[in-house]
Amino acid sequence: MINRKLFKIKKRKPNRSRTGDFLIYFMLFLVAIAMVFPLVFAVSSSLKPLDELFLFPPKVFAQNPTLDNFQDLFVTMGKSWVTFSRYIFNTVFITAAGTAGHLIIASLGAFVLSKYEFPGSKLFFTIVVTALMFNGYVTAIPNYLIISKLGWIDTYWAVIIPAFAAPMGLFLMKQFMEGIPMSLIEAAMIDGAGLGKIFLQIVMPNVKPAWLTLIIFSVQSLWNNKAATFIYSEEKKTLVYALQQIQSGGIARTGQAAAVTVVVMIVPITIFILSESRILETMASSGLKE
Repeated sequence: MINRKLFKIKKRKPNRSRTGDFLIYFMLFLVAIAMVFPLVFAVSSSLKPLDELFLFPPKVFAQNPTLDNFQDLFVTMGKSWVTFSRYIFNTVFITAAGTAGHLIIASLGAFVLSKYEFPGSKLFFTIVVTALMFNGYVTAIPNYLIISKLGWIDTYWAVIIPAFAAPMGLFLMKQFMEGIPMSLIEAAMIDGAGLGKIFLQIVMPNVKPAWLTLIIFSVQSLWNNKAATFIYSEEKKTLVYALQQIQSGGIARTGQAAAVTVVVMIVPITIFILSESRILETMASSGLKE
């Protein structure tokens, strides 16, 4: 008679205990709270009446929420001789043009550097990597002298053109494009595809996480750029510059200053929320290797 105990299937023990899983999720929960708290506090402060803003110790949530801070902010902006819509146009134009140019130039340059070798290619990439170590304040004077010689002072191009050459975008795109097998590009060439079609229909879809991340960083940088160093005309100044002038108006404008913080961070956060799921989805489904 066959002994059934010999055929008894043992249950596999989980690799991790429930205690370990609980600790991991608990730590992630604490990190999430630490990251969300500044946003919640900023939004809550913008809804507080003036007397609640001076309470000590401060309370996280508004006891009597109101939109008066936002109304006062738009009233103050409306009294400016430059219209509020003009500030918005300046900021949107600089952000959109700078981000689009940065994405195009960084992508094209990264494609050439990652898939083709030419005299000086390694030296050029070394220069790009070296440029990552320099802060914008270090290169502020050389940038100003160059832009002044080109006659771009007090124009939009003084902010837009330097954004095209940001080294972070080129470095990021090159690192992602190196993961695309050259055999895929060669197969497309054999099928008759040109370089333009290969770049747009094969390379760019496979590095979507990279260029979505590039867009987030570029928009955040340009949207928050006061451009006060290069643009002097009030009708060409950005929204962030105008709002920060209101923010520095003293105690009487504390409520408006809280509202300014929320208005300034709306666009970068919105773009990040809309792109974050696409980035994670693409990173999970992509990744071709030789």
